[in-house]
Amino acid sequence: MSNRVVQDVWRRESPHVLAALLRRHGDLGDCEDAAQEAAEAAMIQWSRDGVPANPRGWLITVASRRLIDRVRSDRARVGREEAVAVAQPSDAHVVPPVDQVTAEDGDDMLRMLVLCCHPSLSRSSQVALTLHAVCGLGTGEIAAAYLVPPHTMSQRLTRARSTLRSAGVVFEIPSRSDLPARIASVLDVCHLLFTEGHTRSAGDTLIDGSLTEEAIRLTRQLHCAIPDHDEVAGALALMLLTHARAATRTEDGELVPLAEQNRSRWDRELIAEGVGILERVLPRGHVGRFQLQAAIAAVHAESPTWERTDWPQISILYTMLDRVAPSPIVTLNRAVAVSMAVGPQQGLDLIAPLLDNSSMRRHHRTHAVRAHLLERIGDSAGAIESYRRAAQLATSVPEQRYLNNRVRRLADAG
Repeated sequence: MSNRVVQDVWRRESPHVLAALLRRHGDLGDCEDAAQEAAEAAMIQWSRDGVPANPRGWLITVASRRLIDRVRSDRARVGREEAVAVAQPSDAHVVPPVDQVTAEDGDDMLRMLVLCCHPSLSRSSQVALTLHAVCGLGTGEIAAAYLVPPHTMSQRLTRARSTLRSAGVVFEIPSRSDLPARIASVLDVCHLLFTEGHTRSAGDTLIDGSLTEEAIRLTRQLHCAIPDHDEVAGALALMLLTHARAATRTEDGELVPLAEQNRSRWDRELIAEGVGILERVLPRGHVGRFQLQAAIAAVHAESPTWERTDWPQISILYTMLDRVAPSPIVTLNRAVAVSMAVGPQQGLDLIAPLLDNSSMRRHHRTHAVRAHLLERIGDSAGAIESYRRAAQLATSVPEQRYLNNRVRRLADAG
């Protein structure tokens, strides 16, 4: 059995495993470690014997035993050892035998997202820790989302766990007053999960459909639970409109840029659903960043061709987004829109300050966009240099190949 199959099962079941452990033991770090040890054991045994009929029960049982062993060995937490190994909890908290754990136990994923976005942490730490502990993203993937080196993100995750431990955090349903802030963090988690699936930060494939579909599923659940939350609606619309292009973004494993995609193959049902959500939510008043990003995606989705894209409208929407949620990435995307609406030199002028930002200077897309705009103004030598730098920084193999192909085409044309 392939490791990929085991990894897919783990990704699906890990929130349930973590939820069961947290009901027994309040320390997220210990529960994460025990769950990860169960995953490592599963990788070995399942690859040899196959996935058991009840993988969730198997994982919970193994992780619970590892947790008990871990707590017993920690003399500083004798009280917790007794709570886990000796006390008789209520039936709601008992880890059932393997054959009694079924898929009917319900979906703990959304609940875990809310619980782990704890107010004792900063919003970015909430999101990073939840992506790692609940969604199963690696440190490198999370670091890429935050434009920081992996070792920096590893330190942040360690500090976040330490903060929770020092604060004696109890994972319980938040109060009504605490819920709005947690929902904002949960949306960030879902959006970054979707983004990683839409364009993998590293590896041999551009897209991971299991991540994008899981992010859409969770956001749809959240939208059903709180249908009047405008930003939840905006986030769902954004994901649907973006995911509608998934089938055309690669061909034979090669990246296909938006300008060259076959729009007749875009998923019109997803586009109609996303646009319908936007049409309901935008007239309500306050417009947040997810609604603005969804509006931009809708303009692309409804344009019959690349040439007929309403770039002035997209440029205006990016200007609004820059006011609502300014960031270097927004500036970079705005530069592309302005270059199409006004001219490439104006786009280059917007990019220039980003090269003074250490994070953006390390980001391959900064150099890729700059290369594209230099190519458009006829500076082939400058474009080749920037494409090469972008390829050196990219950790996604399809993106590397695309950027290196641009270098070769320009060099051959010269």
